[in-house]
Amino acid sequence: MTSQMPANTPTPEQIHRAPKVLLHDHLDGGLRPATVVDLAAETGYEGLPESDPERLAEWFRSAASSGSLERYLETFRHTVGVMQTRGALVRTAAECAEDLAADGVVYAEVRFAPEQHLTQGLTLEEVVEAVVEGFRQGERNALAAGHRIRVGALLTAMRHAARSLEIAELANRHRDSGVVGFDIAGAEAGHPPTRHLDAFEYLKRENNHFTIHAGEAFGLPSIWQALQWCGADRLGHGVRIIDDVQVGDDGSVALGRLASYVRDKRIPLELCPTSNLQTGAATSYAEHPLGLLRRLHFRATVNTDNRLMSDTCMSREFRELVRTFHYTLDDVQWFTVNAMKSAFIPFDERLAMINDVIKPGYAELKSEWLFRDALETAPLTSTAAPSGS
Repeated sequence: MTSQMPANTPTPEQIHRAPKVLLHDHLDGGLRPATVVDLAAETGYEGLPESDPERLAEWFRSAASSGSLERYLETFRHTVGVMQTRGALVRTAAECAEDLAADGVVYAEVRFAPEQHLTQGLTLEEVVEAVVEGFRQGERNALAAGHRIRVGALLTAMRHAARSLEIAELANRHRDSGVVGFDIAGAEAGHPPTRHLDAFEYLKRENNHFTIHAGEAFGLPSIWQALQWCGADRLGHGVRIIDDVQVGDDGSVALGRLASYVRDKRIPLELCPTSNLQTGAATSYAEHPLGLLRRLHFRATVNTDNRLMSDTCMSREFRELVRTFHYTLDDVQWFTVNAMKSAFIPFDERLAMINDVIKPGYAELKSEWLFRDALETAPLTSTAAPSGS
């Protein structure tokens, strides 16, 4: 960088406008608080701890910040509880796409567990069809509001249940109509991914894609099983790979064999910084392993996990990282390109998103310093990102 170039540190407003890619986001973890209240009244759900949207949002944030993954997962009882009808699923999926697009996300893979939405008579097929319909509706609504986004669905099986093969087959049936892959989720301890080998073997035979929640609450054995036994394409979280990285007193770094394998094979890590702080996987943004993993050039990506529970969005995640690690627009672009490279859509479509959407978007932002005088004397028309999702 020459002395004539700017520092290139993005402003919050630039982060908001920057094209972003999201690979790890739970549909039932991203509802609008007002929608939860509306749907509870509409569907007869009586379990909400608060009926006022603002107080309910605060309850979700507080309950999810206990430092326990198990306690964090308990909050989903209420969001899933109001997502048991076709109308509720269409609405929440559409609002998900709209909210992500308004935050500058241009591509997202949003996951949900069809088996958790059957209590009022829907079939697995009807659940998937309703959510995909909602995503398409949300994409159209976003476009009408001036935002472009593409959303793919990931079907999740619960690791403590016994329906993973059934859900994998469901994902395969819908792979040409909006479903881009498969996932398993839920409490890691005591529920190893190896219990679902039949599902993973089926998906591999079908040449289909899957990611596995691993290396969040549980450590290196969870990552090793997800990769070497199950054959995961990506690691959902994967943050505990840092346990196989040793930093010496002199700053030297030594990678263990598993960490070396993950880096050498360019296995994507779906890192979720704010969520990790809530569940105890990290103690602060400054101490989050993402900083070191970025310096070591792991295939790191930045994600929201659960926007409602973490009161977050992609812009907030990047604002925190820029503030903590002094990242530039080049760093934000690096994470974004990493994510797009790791998406489950075809290669030519990923390449077009990178070359025709992401890189031009960052080039425009990085060129704004050339017009600094005009920008400083005229008010910006864009609205800064909100503090939450």
